[in-house]
Amino acid sequence: MMAEWLKAISISFIVVLIIRTFLFEVSSVNSPSMEKSLLTGDFIFINKLSYGPRLPKTVLSIPFINQKYYSELFSLPYLRLSGDLGIERNDVVVFNYPQEDEYPIDHRTYFVKRCIAIPGDSIKIENSKTYINNKATTDFETFQFNYHLKSTKVLDSSYLASYQIYEGGQISENNDYSFTLTNPLFDTLKGKNYVSVIEKQAEQKDMWDEFVFPYNEHYKWNVDHFGALRVPKKGDIIKLDTTNLCLYERIISVYECKTLQLKNGIIYINEMATTTYTIQQNYYFMMGDNRHNSQDSRHWGFVPEDHIVGKATRIAFSIDKLFGNGIRWNRLFSTIQ
Repeated sequence: MMAEWLKAISISFIVVLIIRTFLFEVSSVNSPSMEKSLLTGDFIFINKLSYGPRLPKTVLSIPFINQKYYSELFSLPYLRLSGDLGIERNDVVVFNYPQEDEYPIDHRTYFVKRCIAIPGDSIKIENSKTYINNKATTDFETFQFNYHLKSTKVLDSSYLASYQIYEGGQISENNDYSFTLTNPLFDTLKGKNYVSVIEKQAEQKDMWDEFVFPYNEHYKWNVDHFGALRVPKKGDIIKLDTTNLCLYERIISVYECKTLQLKNGIIYINEMATTTYTIQQNYYFMMGDNRHNSQDSRHWGFVPEDHIVGKATRIAFSIDKLFGNGIRWNRLFSTIQ
């Protein structure tokens, strides 16, 4: 009897492991970077078949435990059971956080963002408006931005709850507020007779944010004024110089594992002087729907193909962790747009 139970448990474990590795997985949303599309406390289905299952890199690891209990004595090269990933613009994508260099790729934290630009695209942001290949994109109704609002009356917590305003608050005793709002809510509030001022809080052009990619004074970019920047595509031959090297140095040295040195103004890759580099894999540009409250590609650059986990397709479960209102029944099994 005991042997039969152990056999059944072992088979069940293997089946679950195969499903989780190659088919789909459930993961939680722990930040507001995708609100209102995804809320903190949502649990999302990750469809790994959408972009092709990725083989595990660290074979010697304990399943279901991220960032712990693994060995890199035996690792597999990057391999995906598909050709082209087929990621489309505006897909909501789950990927391993590219900046977590202390862990193997498949043990890095899951991030979920919207794919704004695919390999070969040019991305530019002007006054918070995103342009792909010089064409303005359409903002979803769920996209959020920070606004300064001035009111002739006090906007208390019950007022904010009635409009589901969960980020921001009063910033002066003169009824000045800073709120994170969707475009439809902005349109609603600007029509209120007690709202005297409501304006988007956007950074000024040429106001360099040193925490925005590529962290270089030659590119005086910020989250509201960014680019233009081409997203690298496999096979691209990049012309390198001391000015633009900051855009590609992480791709070359970290993601594609080449030795990179700059000596006396000369660039060396694998100890060979060069002025060009051929991109070895595809890259993507990801952004959160909560545009002013998201750590994304504007802050840490491109997402490599081998970091892609799958597509976020549906909300499996949702619980209000912020206000303790319990299960959000209206979100269960809803499709992620």
